[in-house]
Amino acid sequence: MDTDRLPGCYRHPDRDTGISCTRCERPICPQCMISASVGFQCPECVREGSGTGHPAAANAPRTVAGGLVATDPQLVTKILIGLNVAVFLAAYLMPGLAVQLELLGQYVLYAGAPVEGVATGQYHRLLTSMFLHVEWWHIFGNMLALWMIGGPLEAALGRVRYLALYLLSGLGGSALVYLLTAPNTPTLGASGAICGLLGATVVLARRLRYEMRPVLVTLALMLLVTFVPFGGSWSVSWQAHIGGLVTGALLALGLLAPATGRKRTLVQAGTCVAVFLLAAALIVVRTLELT
Repeated sequence: MDTDRLPGCYRHPDRDTGISCTRCERPICPQCMISASVGFQCPECVREGSGTGHPAAANAPRTVAGGLVATDPQLVTKILIGLNVAVFLAAYLMPGLAVQLELLGQYVLYAGAPVEGVATGQYHRLLTSMFLHVEWWHIFGNMLALWMIGGPLEAALGRVRYLALYLLSGLGGSALVYLLTAPNTPTLGASGAICGLLGATVVLARRLRYEMRPVLVTLALMLLVTFVPFGGSWSVSWQAHIGGLVTGALLALGLLAPATGRKRTLVQAGTCVAVFLLAAALIVVRTLELT
């Protein structure tokens, strides 16, 4: 018998956890834990109002990051997958759309005419490229990873914080691509944002004292795919992967900071603003170089 194994969540026995309800002391996983004034509580204790004795507390259960617990804890992930699929189909049906959405630093020639990029003011490319895929295997792999990594993370953080993490991680990846990639090299895909979710998952697992080996193995596989060439006509943007990974980890440190109430909100908002300003600074520096 493995005596080092963490106990399973009482509502999800297959999920090991190092966190227990502060009231009933039963083990609870991120999907079940609800932030209280001190520690975390399970859904049953919250519904009974045993945490504060105030009815409002039972009506507004919170995630580990302070977000509202949603009826569908994976709704944003489903919407993001739907948006990626919709853009993929639109690019397939409308030739020329991809070149208008991909991340492009300066300009390329398309159909004999120059197509301008971020350096000429098309800053939307830093975000639209996150939803663009031109090969079926590319979008399939990314959406599978988004579902497997993003779903549990959304349940742990809450919708608003999760969406901020996804978009800012993608922006961080795009900013590093823009800074370090040749200005006429097109880049696209959701992998930067997904790597940000992976970086946040590493921080979350460490914060909740989860078994780290599965997360670290996933991280190692991501780095292997990023830096080891496997041949073929495509290449992986290590800038997007590393930029997203680092951005996601930094954001998670702020979103999961050990604070409560208004202080936690200020820390979380301040972290998001700081990361956005850092990405914006990289974008400005590169733009000045190219103009």
